[in-house]
Amino acid sequence: MTSKAVRLALRAMAVPMPTGKSAQSGFTYLFVLMLIALIGMGLVAAGTLWSTDVKRAREAELLFIGDQYRHAISSYYEREPGQPRLPQSIDALLEDRRGIEVARHLRRAYRDPFTGKEFVLIRSPDAQGITGVHSPSDGRPFKVSGFSAENSAFAEAASYADWQFVFTAPAPAPATPVAGASAGTPAH
Repeated sequence: MTSKAVRLALRAMAVPMPTGKSAQSGFTYLFVLMLIALIGMGLVAAGTLWSTDVKRAREAELLFIGDQYRHAISSYYEREPGQPRLPQSIDALLEDRRGIEVARHLRRAYRDPFTGKEFVLIRSPDAQGITGVHSPSDGRPFKVSGFSAENSAFAEAASYADWQFVFTAPAPAPATPVAGASAGTPAH
């Protein structure tokens, strides 16, 4: 059968509708509806991928910013080796006036990439200053592995607020005895 013969046979089988059109004209409408549904599902999938990419980019930004704060606190602490101190505020990291020249340990006061709010400050247990920062976001992280050694505790975090970027001050070196003197004998 040729294509022309097939078309004539289909036309002959078409049942006329009360409107005078054949029943086959509804198939075009169904085809268009299915096409619109498929396009909609594709857009939803693309939106989900885009949203995931944005969240991963914000996680990477949070890790970068948190490390900037940790390193700034470390730099502030180590600036005066004789009397190391923790900063009392973020402003002290931005403009450290303890020496002859002003030191800038942090370029700017960063905001949390998830909430747009300021970071929550973590104070030392003895209230001597700021030891770190963390995000105020309670969102659940995508990243659960592959962290640096400094951030290895983040693998067990339930939220971004658990990603705490804390500077740990080195333990003071033990005092060394003077050469030639023993513990019980005075030096001559």
